[in-house]
Amino acid sequence: MKKEKILEAAEELFAEKGYEGTSVRDIANRAGVNIAMISYYFGSKEKLLESLIQYRAGYTSDLLDALKKNPDDHPVHKIEKVIDLYVDRILTHHRFHNIMSRQLSMISEKKIKDQMIEIKKQNLEIIKKIIEEGQRKKIFRKVDIELTVATIIGTISQVTLSKSFYCQLMHIPEISFDEYSMRIKSRVKKHLKKLIITYLTCDME
Repeated sequence: MKKEKILEAAEELFAEKGYEGTSVRDIANRAGVNIAMISYYFGSKEKLLESLIQYRAGYTSDLLDALKKNPDDHPVHKIEKVIDLYVDRILTHHRFHNIMSRQLSMISEKKIKDQMIEIKKQNLEIIKKIIEEGQRKKIFRKVDIELTVATIIGTISQVTLSKSFYCQLMHIPEISFDEYSMRIKSRVKKHLKKLIITYLTCDME
């Protein structure tokens, strides 16, 4: 669909040139549509970015919420699924992650900044409830939940945003991001699951 094509073109350009450095004309040219069509679907560049945030981050929030509400799943399994979800989503949509992490401080529109921050807070709250469930069931010990989430996101973010460095560090030849993602995805998941589950349960045995 043309709307999705415009969103994907905007995502590419915002990641490459920054939000402020990208014009509506740039997006129209990349998407192969005219400016009037962008105005019809979104109204403005600001509204387009708002739609992109909801398009990408809203989906992640929905998946996390569904995971939290599953009463039959063990808290350890839920945390493992949270890690799988974040690794898959961030590596698959690395351009959007670039926008959410690196571009946030450069965007002047307060409404968009607030939207980005609110989505991050909502996701943190969902993960917090999963950890608190494990604590109530005496499966997880008391931990700094905010920094636990920061450890998960920070690790994935590092290997995502610093591809060239980690290619050198892991002795991987310079390859496309998709190939890089395929090479490291299972390694990152395995490392984070072992690290976080050990951290959450180490004093509970």
